[in-house]
Amino acid sequence: MTDAVIETEGLTKRYGSTVAVDDLDLTVIGDEIYGFLGPNGAGKSTTIGMVMDYVRPTAGRVRVLGGDPRADAVEIHDRLGILPDRYDLYDGHTARQHLDFVIDTKRASDAPEQLLARVGLDDSSDQAVDTFSQGMEQRLALAMALVGDPELLVLDEPFTGLDPHGVRTVREIVHEENDRGAAVFFSSHVLGQVELVCDRVGILHHGRLVAQGTVDELRERTGVGADASIEEVFVSITDETAATDGRATEGR
Repeated sequence: MTDAVIETEGLTKRYGSTVAVDDLDLTVIGDEIYGFLGPNGAGKSTTIGMVMDYVRPTAGRVRVLGGDPRADAVEIHDRLGILPDRYDLYDGHTARQHLDFVIDTKRASDAPEQLLARVGLDDSSDQAVDTFSQGMEQRLALAMALVGDPELLVLDEPFTGLDPHGVRTVREIVHEENDRGAAVFFSSHVLGQVELVCDRVGILHHGRLVAQGTVDELRERTGVGADASIEEVFVSITDETAATDGRATEGR
């Protein structure tokens, strides 16, 4: 087994009386593609924020690439690529200029043209990003995440705003990066794409990790049948969890 690239123990984030992430124990291994699933508001982006030290946890512990994301922030960020759920691009600057900035920041030697070609923006390298569609912005953000051949890719909702061709491009890049040796951790509520990409998945429900394993393992656990879709697995697990939570509340 390869060393863990993401480890959390008891990771918790509260906003007042609201619990966004609840006692999360999660391990992502260095040779896998891990899909972090849940509906909007389940706590996926908050978890990624804590992994990246954008959000400080209320309780618990996080390790990324063997280090502390707070104390070792520069080293860790040099070794990973991040596509956040929300990001800012600079109006008036071109796609190439955005990549040049990330390449300089990481002291990398990537060619912007090659990165843009990988994400399907080779004809738009000198176009100002304020003229980009949402899908083009998402492609550029992915190209920026690929700078420096990262050991770990963290992708928060990478399919947002993409047409079917763009979705396929993301899947291909995820597989290519994993074949190169990178681990990939991505969140998504687009369940149909997850089954085509991931080695393992974790299902987050109201901030709690309620199930994880391969899709086949989760099919077996839920008893939905060997041919059931990931959507059917997800619905079965979340409905079961909601029912259990409801019974626990009634018993108080």
